[in-house]
Order: sequence, then C-alpha cells, then structure tokens
Amino acid sequence: IADYVYFENSSSNPYLIRRIEELNKTASGNVEAKVVCFYRRRDISNSLVILADKHAKEVEEESEITVEVELTDKQKHQLKHRELFLSRQYESLPATHIRGKCCVSLLNETESVLSYLEKEDTFFYSLVYDPSLKTLLADKGEIRVGPRYQADVPDMLAEGELDDREHAKLEVKVWDPDSSLTDRQIDQFLVVARAVGTFARALDCSSSVRQPSLHMSAAAASRDITLFHAMDTLHKHNYDLSSAISVLVPLGGPVLCRDEMEEWSASEASLFEEALEKYGKDFNDIRQDFLPWKSLTSIIEYYYMWKTTDRYVQQKRLKAAEAESKLKQVYIPTYNKPNPNQISSNSGKPAAVNGAMGASYQAQASLIGRACESCYTSQSHQWYSWGPPNMQCRLCASCWIYWKKYGGLKMPTQTDGDKLSSSQPAEESHVRTHMSRQATQGTPVRNSGSPKSAVKTRQAFFLHTTCWTKLARQVCKNTLQLRQAARRPFVPINCAAIKAEYADRHYELTGNPLKIKSTRKPLSCIIGYLAEIHPAVKPNVITSTPSLRSPSSKQLLAPSNSSSSRILGKRNCSYHKSLDG
Repeated sequence: IADYVYFENSSSNPYLIRRIEELNKTASGNVEAKVVCFYRRRDISNSLVILADKHAKEVEEESEITVEVELTDKQKHQLKHRELFLSRQYESLPATHIRGKCCVSLLNETESVLSYLEKEDTFFYSLVYDPSLKTLLADKGEIRVGPRYQADVPDMLAEGELDDREHAKLEVKVWDPDSSLTDRQIDQFLVVARAVGTFARALDCSSSVRQPSLHMSAAAASRDITLFHAMDTLHKHNYDLSSAISVLVPLGGPVLCRDEMEEWSASEASLFEEALEKYGKDFNDIRQDFLPWKSLTSIIEYYYMWKTTDRYVQQKRLKAAEAESKLKQVYIPTYNKPNPNQISSNSGKPAAVNGAMGASYQAQASLIGRACESCYTSQSHQWYSWGPPNMQCRLCASCWIYWKKYGGLKMPTQTDGDKLSSSQPAEESHVRTHMSRQATQGTPVRNSGSPKSAVKTRQAFFLHTTCWTKLARQVCKNTLQLRQAARRPFVPINCAAIKAEYADRHYELTGNPLKIKSTRKPLSCIIGYLAEIHPAVKPNVITSTPSLRSPSSKQLLAPSNSSSSRILGKRNCSYHKSLDG
C-alpha cells in the first residue's frame, strides 16, 4: 500500500502509473488494487499541455534560484516524459497487471531537474488534472521551501546598542505573568467564569437542547473558549478581580462564549465526517461540495476540535481494525510472458507484426534491416514492432523499455512541435505547417512521439470543374467572389449576374455584343419526352409552330438560370422541372 507502480493495460501502449491505496481480495480469490490515477503529457489535450508549460515557465521566473546547468535538447525532451499530473480519480485494477515499482514525488524547486533524469523510474508532478472537467490546477499540497518563503532575520544588535524599533507594532501583549495576582486568585476567577458559562447555557434555549444535562453544560463551559475570554477580560481590567467579575455578568445577563464544536449541529457534523472520509484533509473541497455555508476558518477550527472528541477516537479504532483485516502487501512474480509485439525470426521467416497473423509476408519481411525509430541503431538482441502496422516501424530492446516506462522516444524528432521554434526559416516553417496538417487529418507521420494517428483518416475527393467555370473565375471576379462564396456554401450563386457581367466584358474587349446560343430543344422533343414518362396522356401535337420558334418565344420558354448548366457542366433541378412542365 502507498507504493507507486506500473500497470500494463495494453501490450503496445506505455505503462499506466498508479499509486496503490488499498488491496482487496475478491470472492474468486483474485487480488484487486484500488489506485489513484496519474496522467502523462500524452494523455491530456494539447491546450492543457501549453497551459502546463506556461505554468512551469512562470514558476521558473518567480524562483530566485539560478540554474547552473543549461539543459540540452535531448534532456529537455526526456524531462517532459518524467512529468506527471495527479488526479483525484480512483479505479480498481487487477494486481496481476503490475509490472514494477517507480517513484513519484512533488516537484521540489530547490533541487536540480537533472536529479530526475539521473534516477531510473523517477517521476515528478506539480499540477492536478481533472479528467471530467478537463482542467489543470496547482496542487494545494505544495511544500513552500526556498528563500522567498523564509523570514528576513535582522542583524544581531551589538553590545550596548539600543533597539529603535516600535515594539507596539511588532507584537501585542495579551498576558502579564508578573501581575499582582497570585496563582490561587487566578484559578478562583476561572472557576467563577466557568460557573457563569454554565448558568448562561441554562438560560439559552438552543444550548439547553444541545446539552440537555447539567454535566454536558458544565463540560461545554469548561472549554478553552471560556478560559480565553476570562483571561482576556482580566488582562484588559489590569488584573482587578472586582472589575473583571462585573464584566462577566453585564446588565443584559451572563456572557455566553461558544466555540465551533457547540455552534455546529448534529447533521452538519455528520456531513463533515462524510466529507472527511471522501476528501481527507482537503478543506477547500469539503467546503465546496458539502458545507458551502461554512467558512474555511470555521471548518479547520472544527476539525482540530473534533480530533479531541470520543467520536474521533472510535473512528480511529474502527479504521485500525479494518486495516488489520485488509491486505497490506502482495507478492507479484516476475512477468516473463513474451510480448505480442516482439519480432523474431524462425526458420528465416519473421513472426507476426502487432499480433496480426493475417499480415502479408512481404510486409513483415520489410521490417528486417530497418533501423530503430528512436536511437537509429541497426543491431539489437530483440526488436519490437511499434506504431500502426502499415507504417512498419520498430524499436530496439532498450528503446522499447523506455517507451513502455516513459511514454515517448529517447531522442527528439523532427516532428516534435516543442523542439521547433518560431525563429526557423520559411521553408522549415512551411514543412512544419504541412506536417501538422497531416497529423490533424490523421495521416501517420514517421518518427512521431506517439505511434497512433491523431484522428480517423478522412475520405479524399476531387472537384472537377468545366472550362466555363474556370473562365468565369478569371473574368467575373467582381461578381463571383470565391472567398465569400466558400464561407457560405449553401447560398446559391447569382448566375444571371455573372452572365451579364461576362457579356459586358466581352463587349468592352471585342466591341461586338455576345451572342448566346440557346440549348433549348425543339418542342417536338419535349412532347416525346413527356409521352415516355406519361404514356396514358395523349398529347395534342401542334403541327404548325412558326410562332414558337421566334426569338421572343424562345426567350420566354428558356429557363432563367440556363447559364448555370453551362458554367457548372450539369443540369439543375429547374431545368428538369421545365421539361416536366
């Protein structure tokens, strides 16, 4: 219990890092571990990674400790693999999936960051990740060490030198042990104060309900709040007993002093115990989720008073008894089963890649002779397939162990977005933009930090345009505004306006008006088309149609947007409707 361990949930993905909270034995005899989840940088969104880098930069700027050693690009790259994010999420995992122990600690600003790289299986965290809300917060349990948290101690005064500071501003005197009163007189005054407190609780209706017996009222009146009030009253009246006693019982009645233990009701106390069981001593979460009407000071004061009660002692005994009955440790044998991602050669033929027994022999054979994707070595006693099967990538044994433990490759790659800076040449910036676009569309990129593509690959399409459309783009730029039309794909383009502008441009250049040939078919073809669709209807064939073939009649029967069929190279809906009509 309380160990940080590696859990394996996939043969190809990196290990999960968890902290064991409980070990429980199931009804079937197996052991399950209740664990706290830690997340890597690769497990959170890119926007949160940028936020975490910004927070680390601000902490580094605020720190007064100078960095003696400048980190190389490789060290910066590997240091990101050691950073984790704590979460409040719990889950249960089988103990048989444990693959080893590791060490996770809160980031210590006084230590060098190289100390995390020098130790194997060592990680650090400084932020808390909420998987449900997708947020990052600074850990409330930060250890405040360093020069900015220490008091400035003035130099010691020399012998005989006077202290010119104003002591009234430095401290307030609340009690004088060298007063004229004896210890017996002070004790007698405190007894009188307790008696006044007991009588005040008897007169108060709410107190009589909470402490129905005389013993409970006397016990409540003997708490520290009553004694502090009595001693403060005695000090304010210059240790004059008669004057202090008269203040204890003013004209309105005896003074009643209550602490947080008396102010809280039984239901509020139950809520506090339930919240303490869930969140521990995280008083901010207790106040936010269980007791929003209480102040943070009130909750903390009640907690330390509650620890002095019999209720706390009973709960502590019950938890100790439960802990005795639960498992404290479990033996995990060494895991020696072969990984499905291993690439081995048997009888000159390579084994299956990524466990895909149906893969072709040519695809598997292409892995032989390939260099490691991380360290680029070509010799290793064991090779492992890495990434999607279609990429045919592999890692050596050392880089595979690094990938499983730290969730990344040893060496920084060309596609690492954190390594490329904005001060690169325009060509490299263009390449980086192109590759980031590939990653967004799901195209696998070799030598990337993760073997998985970002999203599902989109289906490609090809837009074929006619010569009329290409001509209209160049000639009718004023009317056909392509950028605005692309932003509003569902708004139809005014083809009549494009046609009119093209006719004007044609007249300006050639001096001759544009003659537009109509693609309208003869009326006999239309009647034949209608006869094929509706055979039951007998058409009235018009034998003489000289008037319909006049230019005015053609202009009347022609569709208003017939130019769109010529520009886009296809017939629209209005064209077929005109045929049916």
